Amino acid sequence: MKKLQPDAILFDMDGVLVDSLDAWWRSLNQALKKFGYSGISRDEFIRKYWGHDLFDNIKKMNISMDVGKLCNKLYRVNVDDVKIYPGVKTVLQRLEKYKKSIITNTPKDSAVEILRKLDIEKYFEFVLTSDDVSMAKPSPEIILKSCEILGVKIEDVILVGDTVSDVKAGRAAGCRVVGINVDADYTITSVSELTKLIIL
Repeated sequence: MKKLQPDAILFDMDGVLVDSLDAWWRSLNQALKKFGYSGISRDEFIRKYWGHDLFDNIKKMNISMDVGKLCNKLYRVNVDDVKIYPGVKTVLQRLEKYKKSIITNTPKDSAVEILRKLDIEKYFEFVLTSDDVSMAKPSPEIILKSCEILGVKIEDVILVGDTVSDVKAGRAAGCRVVGINVDADYTITSVSELTKLIIL
């Protein structure tokens, strides 16, 4: 296979660079219970809500937006549960010559705190989150805005994501998508395999 040489690489954060699934699931359940709603199982969380914007999920559940606001606050408390995946720093160092940005549905303050805590913020030009756009992924807006800031053409960009929401956003925008354990233009099992796809 011919290796890729994009003008920029856009990274989703959760499920790609960091393992935050349990931190989000716990935060949501704590918020639900605080407002008198039933908790949801981990399987249901993964199946129905993982990879989507938190407030879109709250709308889908047809419950008070206050649950989402509390969930965000609790997530910042649970941020110590977020772990960096093995090999992430090595991959980011090896891809140093490429422009890179984070595009995530995670709220801005939480995303920045996680990247700083794990000492990987320095590898990215900037962080764009659902707070910076009118519609979160699977809308392509965050991808288009990132490309505009980076000054690159969308067709010369690679998006690395791990959910159907990422793939839909990438395809709607018109960039190539590398999926981590999800069907995309290229599929890999972890971010550490990126260096097999991209010219170093």
